[in-house]
Formats: sequence, structure tokens, C-alpha cells
Amino acid sequence: MAGHKILVIDDSNVIRNMVRDMLPKGNFEVLEAKDGVQGLNLIQQERPNLIMLDFLLPKMSGWEVFQHIQTKPELQAIPLVLMSGRKEEVTEKLQEPFEYFEFVQKPFNQRVLIDAIKSAMAKAKRRPVAAVTAASPAATAGTADSSAEIQALNEKIAKMQAEIDGLKKQMTQLVAFIRQKLQ
Repeated sequence: MAGHKILVIDDSNVIRNMVRDMLPKGNFEVLEAKDGVQGLNLIQQERPNLIMLDFLLPKMSGWEVFQHIQTKPELQAIPLVLMSGRKEEVTEKLQEPFEYFEFVQKPFNQRVLIDAIKSAMAKAKRRPVAAVTAASPAATAGTADSSAEIQALNEKIAKMQAEIDGLKKQMTQLVAFIRQKLQ
């Protein structure tokens, strides 16, 4: 029986099958979603051990799925590999270096896929919000109210961090634009 669930969210049946074929046999249960809505539902229902997320999806974009994941500390702990054929569309919204998830550019081979999965797992372990969330039940051995407050605060922190990252990216773009005009 498969020990780990990997969710592949991609509108291309070819990519979903390719990922399934590249993974070592017998070690993974591969779940598939063909759009962002279906993918988000599977994330919440199945709690996969790894998410492979295409950035451009129908119904709900990969960017929107990513943003939803960032608002939920329990989902942030899941290793994430973003996939896209056009890296510039990812870096337009998310500034490099990618600290808590991995990016793989399509098309990719088996070695690139396996390396990306390993890297995503290592990066997810370093994520501070996940560590705070894991420690919060022990720290708040009291009421459910304080646990709910901590959960709400962690969500606000994640949302604010996403906004800060967006502002940093905008500032970088603005500085680059100004430098270009000064040359």
C-alpha cells in the first residue's frame, strides 16, 4: 500500500500521467485534480504529503490555490512544488528565492522532479509558521478559545507576510525600473 499521498494539480492529463510515471513505483498514492477548485477540495479532504501545483489552472488559478494554502498554517506544513512552463509568471507574483516551496519549470525530467520534491520537503520543515502551529497546542493546554485565537493570529500573520512579500517584489520592480530609466 502507498505510504504517501502526492496530489498533482494540473489541467494537463499528460503532465499528471508523466508525474505519476516518474515517481518510484509502490511508494506513492498519486491523487489528481484537473483544476484549482478540485485541487483545493482534495487538499482539504485528503491532506496529502506533497502538493504539485500548476500555476495556470482553470476555475481557480494555481496562484489562488497557493494564496489559500498560505492562509492556513496546517496547509503550509505540506511540502509544495509549483510547476509552470513560464517561470516569469510565477516570479511576477512570488519573489525569488523561493524560501518555503520549490519551483520546477515544465517540461522536466525525472531527476529534476525528484530533486524538487526533496527540496520542497526540506523547505517545508524550515517554515516557522508551521513550527509555531505545531507548538501551539502544548503551549495553550488551556481553552479552545485561546487555540482559536492563536489560529486566527497565525492566519493573519501568513496573510500579512504574503502582502509584505508582494510589496517587496513591487519595490524591487520599481527600483529596477528607475535604474533602467537612469541609464
